[in-house]
Amino acid sequence: MRENPFFNKNYHTPHNTAPFDRILLEDYEPAILEGIRQDDAFIQRIIDNPEPPTFDNTIAITTPDDMLERVTKVFFNLLSAETNDEMDELAQKMSPILTEHANNIIFNKRYFERVKAVWDQYHQPSARPNGTLDPSRTLNPQPSTLNPPLGPTGRLTLQEPSALNPTSPRPLTPEEQMLLEKAYDGFIRAGAALDEAGQTRLREINNQMSLLTLQFSQNRLKATNAYQLHITDEADLSGLPDSAREAAALAAKEQGKEGWLFTLQAPSYGPFITYADNRELRRQMYMAKNTICVQGTPFDNETLVTQIVNLRQERAKLLGYKTFADYVLKERMAETADNVYHLLDQLLDAYMPTAHKEVQEIEDMAHRLEGENFELQPWDFSYYGHKLKKERYDIDAEMLRPYLQLARVKEGVFGLATRLYGITFRENKDIPVYHPDVQAYDVLDQDGSFLAVLYTDFYPRKGKQAGAWMTSFKEQWIGPSDEDPKRMENSRPHVSLVMNFTKPTETKPALLTLGEVETFLHEFGHALHGIFANTRFASLSGTSVYWDFVELPSQLMENFAVEPDFLNTFAAHYETGEPIPADLIQRIIDSRNFQVAYACIRQVSFGLLDMAYYTLTEPFSADVKAFESKAWERAQLLKEIPGTCMTVQFGHIMSGGYAAGYYSYKWAEVLDADAFAVFKEHGIFDRETAQRFRDCILSRGGTEHPMTLYKRFRGSEPTIDALLKRNGIK
Repeated sequence: MRENPFFNKNYHTPHNTAPFDRILLEDYEPAILEGIRQDDAFIQRIIDNPEPPTFDNTIAITTPDDMLERVTKVFFNLLSAETNDEMDELAQKMSPILTEHANNIIFNKRYFERVKAVWDQYHQPSARPNGTLDPSRTLNPQPSTLNPPLGPTGRLTLQEPSALNPTSPRPLTPEEQMLLEKAYDGFIRAGAALDEAGQTRLREINNQMSLLTLQFSQNRLKATNAYQLHITDEADLSGLPDSAREAAALAAKEQGKEGWLFTLQAPSYGPFITYADNRELRRQMYMAKNTICVQGTPFDNETLVTQIVNLRQERAKLLGYKTFADYVLKERMAETADNVYHLLDQLLDAYMPTAHKEVQEIEDMAHRLEGENFELQPWDFSYYGHKLKKERYDIDAEMLRPYLQLARVKEGVFGLATRLYGITFRENKDIPVYHPDVQAYDVLDQDGSFLAVLYTDFYPRKGKQAGAWMTSFKEQWIGPSDEDPKRMENSRPHVSLVMNFTKPTETKPALLTLGEVETFLHEFGHALHGIFANTRFASLSGTSVYWDFVELPSQLMENFAVEPDFLNTFAAHYETGEPIPADLIQRIIDSRNFQVAYACIRQVSFGLLDMAYYTLTEPFSADVKAFESKAWERAQLLKEIPGTCMTVQFGHIMSGGYAAGYYSYKWAEVLDADAFAVFKEHGIFDRETAQRFRDCILSRGGTEHPMTLYKRFRGSEPTIDALLKRNGIK
């Protein structure tokens, strides 16, 4: 009889990686249900413990086998990277069950009483030993949205309960302090202190939100996949580079069609909207992309937006906050909506004059080519922008592709990590993968010891969400070894990079744009945050940090993309092997800040839209399109087209983790510019600087407040000055 692979925590695979080659769709549901049963039994053992609650027997304790974590990691990661209709249906079925399980933990009165008792031990002035929590500090990492904020948190050798004296609690390390605060605050922020009526309503909100956000995400993917521009007249390809033509021809061939197929996936849409001479077809593509999920379409998200915004607002008010932004920002470096708006206003003031000039330059270019009566539309901006960039710098994205073969870029990015940190990457074909496109690597530390597993998944496909992201199938933690409980083990993480890069064609390998190289470096920065994790507790490991701090490692890595010393390590012509010419690198550097102000204001506009929804104090009832138009009005540089809508496809703030937090990208950009200035000062490959960044930030996860970690690396708090200087604004 076939065994469900999730029912044995030993997968008998290299590094005990997920056995993707043995997992079937029917394995998920029974494994999730059994994982829930085991979780419930584990929590029951904690609350039935007759000994007084202590940090060690209540907060730091973990399950011997966190089956629920193992199965949900695989299921929800594949739901984003390799889904299908059957997976989507199962997600609709299991999400309410998982949400109810999380509710049952949070609203377990006896469990909360034990956690609160430990909290109180360290917050009574007379009982607070040296080195324990200062109650004036607020350190509250974001609870997980897929799993209960408590439950398994790490691994620890437990002291015998009888040896513990709860009236004189032992001093806690900073990491233990953070774990206690996260555990207690996770209960409070999830409603454990509410009365029965409040908890009942919060259960209902949680259940509804789990389904609504899932439906939003599924609608977005299905709407994106539903559109195709099928071209049969080669004249309509005028202006498009060979790479775009070949990719479109391959897409058509794969579907048994003649001609060329273009989709709304970034590697197809981006080149078309930038290079296609046929203005009407550019308009069609633009309108298709910017009207997905609007009201009246098969995958309408407008109604979901109203429900999601209002449920989040209601949740925040139930928990005692004026707005959802107030609720979220209590656990962010920004702390308040006023601070977020201050940052956005600073950026508007600094960048808007330059952004207006940049748009005017594009309009002037269009008028020179098309006549003074030509009216620039949003579907024209990238087209004429690329022509201006080509005229001014003699460069465009296609000129760089021959020198940016994905295989070489990967060697370059991996080689950068080797040069900075001494780590190496060795492909391990014995590790099972979930799709033939996926590759798996052993990551080895500078001393040759095993550091992590890294999966790479580069190409778009029907079952994959758009965009790029880093995730993990297993977190890092330190605790007793399964083989020998007396021996401590540093259990290493399994990290995954998922992207949607330009695919190989029948005649060419995968050739990237510089923008795609930057995306690779960005996500690889997140991966390093996971790879270098070195904390005791899994819930504080790797990227488990404040949302407005998590982008620092990723955006820092983007800086290397235009550094000649880095480009020269891998950028060579895919046919001749000739290195990228020095004058081409110089043109890349010279053009680095082309439209940088426009790009900044675009990000600010998204931040304004996000904050507009989540600073509402009354239920949202407006027309979504009208509200959107008003919310970002002061940051709009191009005319809005009736019928288009960003909100209904804005997964970051509706179905993702950036609600009331989209400003984080600009916040982290301030940090990364400030931090990279240190690398520039000492040399971009300086091992000592890199090691300090690893030790102070990358390995520490969420064990301390992020500003504490940052100042330990930098020596001071960041300012906006380095960003303005890098962008040529100051």
